[in-house]
Amino acid sequence: MELADRAVGFLLSFISLSIFTYYTFWVIILPFVDDDHFVHKYFLPQEYAILIPVSAGVALICLLCIFIGFVMLKSKKKKA
Repeated sequence: MELADRAVGFLLSFISLSIFTYYTFWVIILPFVDDDHFVHKYFLPQEYAILIPVSAGVALICLLCIFIGFVMLKSKKKKA
């Protein structure tokens, strides 16, 4: 089981590092590259650099609130 845990941890670390590198290049370095350069075809427009993380954050907060609500309702039923 330890080997599987290490493999999952390595995979999650690799995915996180890849997303961080892609986003950093997209937001920090890409604005300084000419608009007609070929590298621009591998990235979404700059507007999505803010829209995607904000949407993910709102979705995460909504799911967290729903989870907390279910836990509160479940604990209230146990007391009654």
